[in-house]
Amino acid sequence: MTDLTLPNASTLSGWRKSSHSGNESGSCVEVLDGHPSGVPVRDSKNPHGPALVIPTTSWTAFVTSVKGGTFPR
Repeated sequence: MTDLTLPNASTLSGWRKSSHSGNESGSCVEVLDGHPSGVPVRDSKNPHGPALVIPTTSWTAFVTSVKGGTFPR
């Protein structure tokens, strides 16, 4: 598997906050849909920091597992 990291995530636009993130200023994850290399994921508290680009098939499997209750909340 090839990991791709974007050193400055702020160069991309269209980030959205995870639907499981609250309105408080705590730990929030943002994702970017439609990226050609996969699904970029970043920490919302560090928008100019790096983003990890996860292959689309891996991201889909992860989200499916979370929604299916495989991972505790």
